[in-house]
Amino acid sequence: MRCLRTALLMLLLVSMPWISHAGVAADALPRSVFESAERPLRPVDNAAFAPSADASVGTALSGVLEISQATLVTEPVLTSPPIRGREPRLFPSIRLTLYSIGDRLVPVERGTLVAEFGTHTPASYWSVIPETGRIWHEAADGDWDRAALPITLVNDTENAAHQGLLTFLYRGAQTTAVRLQLVQQSGPYLVQPQFVAAALASTRFRRAARPEDDAQRAQAEWASRLPTRPLQALAATVPTGTLDGLGGPLLPQWRVAVALVVQGTLWQAQVQTPFGPYPYPEGMRFGVRSVMKSVAAPLALLHLAQEYGPWVLELPIGRYVEGLDSKYQQVRFIDAADMASGFGGQGTLQTDPNNMYDGYLGGDYDAWYLAPSHAEKVAEIRRTLSPYPWNPGTVVRYRDQDFYLLGAAIDGFLKSVRGPDADLWELLKANVFAPIGIAHAPAVRTQEAAGVGHVWANAGYYPTLDDLAKIALLYQQRGAWGGRQLLHRGLVDDLLAAKGALEKNSDAVRPAGVAGPVPRYRMGFHFLPYTSPQTGQGYEVPSMQGSGENEVILAPNGVISLRMAKASSLPEATPIVDEDGDATLRVLDRLQGFAR
Repeated sequence: MRCLRTALLMLLLVSMPWISHAGVAADALPRSVFESAERPLRPVDNAAFAPSADASVGTALSGVLEISQATLVTEPVLTSPPIRGREPRLFPSIRLTLYSIGDRLVPVERGTLVAEFGTHTPASYWSVIPETGRIWHEAADGDWDRAALPITLVNDTENAAHQGLLTFLYRGAQTTAVRLQLVQQSGPYLVQPQFVAAALASTRFRRAARPEDDAQRAQAEWASRLPTRPLQALAATVPTGTLDGLGGPLLPQWRVAVALVVQGTLWQAQVQTPFGPYPYPEGMRFGVRSVMKSVAAPLALLHLAQEYGPWVLELPIGRYVEGLDSKYQQVRFIDAADMASGFGGQGTLQTDPNNMYDGYLGGDYDAWYLAPSHAEKVAEIRRTLSPYPWNPGTVVRYRDQDFYLLGAAIDGFLKSVRGPDADLWELLKANVFAPIGIAHAPAVRTQEAAGVGHVWANAGYYPTLDDLAKIALLYQQRGAWGGRQLLHRGLVDDLLAAKGALEKNSDAVRPAGVAGPVPRYRMGFHFLPYTSPQTGQGYEVPSMQGSGENEVILAPNGVISLRMAKASSLPEATPIVDEDGDATLRVLDRLQGFAR
């Protein structure tokens, strides 16, 4: 217990992943735990999954680790039924190719959705995204070494993410069972309530040579990360109170990760969990939900406008997606990107004042959301949604279906000009993400009997904070990176200035800045009205937003705030936010003034 108390104290003093944590993993998880047949009762302190201050580097490791399916012991007890016959209370059997570089433990499958292998009845509902961890040796372990990885438990049906850790001991070609735990979450939806979990899974290990080509790629990926420092180090350089309110108005208990990007550096707060600080924050991936609406379709349209011209925004959805209502022949790509398709047919017909979420989840939303294939999703849209009486491009009504169809239409356009193998997400990965240093982009796709499914443009992305920071920086830099213009500069300028953005609460078409700042929506971005108390000037500030209170704000002064959160699927009447709606905006304003 004394060692654990010391571990907790030291963990509170440091936050970055390359700093060794005090405490001895062998105390919290001795070798006997891995040899026991008993299921763990609950997670232990996260310090057990990282090297202690006095640990030495472990013996080099390289091979294939097979982890067996295991029962998750959850807190609270999960009562969610199987989803499409797959069990959410089971950790999946997975196969990982692992190797070490110094004290780093690298999975070849990092940044990808690793699906369950083998035939199981029942099958697990989950897939796993592994990231880079550590290997080390502790004196108490004798001739055994330790290995640990950050993991994210995800699925191919929605956008839930459970951040966790796994660890095992190894000696030569021998490996113990894996002890794993899930200690945080973002974006829960189908599997409720929010939970933590632990499990013990048996393993098999086969030695294999280290893949040198992948080792070179891994080192290049680490080098491409933004400089990352503790947020408290930034706080020490600015006047006292400057950062007060960052992450607000969301209440602290619902925040998962909070960070700022200032002058190209990612300043990250320590990631807290119910079991202590998370030791590998750079490996956390998040279910960001509708933040994807600010990523897939807008980036693709702005990149294609750079390559072909702005006319791509004027193309009709109905030309490239079969089986839709005839009104989609008049719905342009930009109309769908603005949530102004004039289609949806649920809720009221009142538009002034307008409620952009009027009828949002109507029309048997879950039947559409859970439809596995593209054809089934389109059929659900035809079955449950209908045209509104107003024209496209005039009234904002928030519909996930609009962005899903937009993604499918952009994909159809790509195939028409580049051939049947062209793909929206692959285009972004190669032409936008790779140039800005995003090596992996796991995302949910439709499930098709043959071929690769459509990436969801409405949700389903699992980024890291580094990924989101780079995407936000690309927008802030007007679509340019490293001397290359990746996005159409004029259109990015217009987007960040809210030019053409529609008012959320009215059917009035007024330019940004007229009659003061108002809430607007444009190309997947929510524009936050804000008046600086320092200058009295009004702004409409672009932000990426996703269910659960995930938010990325792009301030006019070049500062970016990131907040990953878990405020979804909560009991009714649960307090989520306070009354200070401008808390984070004021932090950005205080940092270096909103105006450049």
